[in-house]
Amino acid sequence: MSEEVSTQKPTSLWRDAWRRLLKNKLAVFGLCVLVFMVVAVIVGPYIVKAATGFSYDTMPTDGNLARSMPPSLQHPMGTDDAGRDLLARVLQGGRISLMVGIISTLVSLLIGVSYGAIAGYLGGFIDNVMMRIVDIFYSIPYILIVIVLLAVFGGPSTPEWIKWLSTNIGGAGNQGLSQIFLLFFALGLVSWLTMARVVRGQVLTLKNQEFVLAAKATGVSTFGIIFRHLIPNTLGPVIVYATLTIPSVMLTEAFLSFLGLGVQPPYASWGSLAADGIKNLAIFPWQLIAPGVTMALTLFSLNFLGDGLRDALDPQTRKF
Repeated sequence: MSEEVSTQKPTSLWRDAWRRLLKNKLAVFGLCVLVFMVVAVIVGPYIVKAATGFSYDTMPTDGNLARSMPPSLQHPMGTDDAGRDLLARVLQGGRISLMVGIISTLVSLLIGVSYGAIAGYLGGFIDNVMMRIVDIFYSIPYILIVIVLLAVFGGPSTPEWIKWLSTNIGGAGNQGLSQIFLLFFALGLVSWLTMARVVRGQVLTLKNQEFVLAAKATGVSTFGIIFRHLIPNTLGPVIVYATLTIPSVMLTEAFLSFLGLGVQPPYASWGSLAADGIKNLAIFPWQLIAPGVTMALTLFSLNFLGDGLRDALDPQTRKF
């Protein structure tokens, strides 16, 4: 009697999660908007420059006539108080806002994943000490830590490695770019705490599994088990939390811009543009609406995608 050959294609966690994600309409909408935003902020400033001649720092040549102009064919989003094209500034500001969110999240992932995995796997006294350090940082409002870091290391006290980065990327004496790199450092330095707890909890449930015991039996080192076996198996929750950390970091940057501690001119972020626009909300509302709506749409999309990924990677909802 011949055996029936199964024609069903083999599946995997990631393929199954991808199928589940595509069934979530809000998550797909969020993903499409994010792809559009990333493409727009990368190539948009060049297109605007080629089509209109305006860049994010182009000052008007006709005096006060171009200042605070309403949306028009020449300026689709209007102009700001200095007469600069808002569309060009929103696209340029999107680069910085997304960079702040993504790079600061990557910094927090690097620190939080390593810290939480080491604490969870080693356990005992080392785990207690490491997590009490996290609790101490948790007891301090993290926005105050960021403000202190920006106040202490900003200006003449900016670390040399940040000055080196800004000099090699933006030119000598580029204080505005130094402030951006300092934001990456400060926000990433305080946003890893929850990530460390998430990864520690995952590692605590995995470290007594058979594949870890097998790795121990074959002589794999402690750090080899942590970084080659345990951390890859925590990627699901890590990816979900990362997509939810990016909007949180972007909102923090926007709040810092309202306080004057964010991105400095001539550069701009969505937060700093909104801070400038709110001053003239009653007279020139488009100066707030343009960056505000763009930022809100991006943050909603990131949250939709994060929720979709959480549902797609949740083992309780996966069908076997």
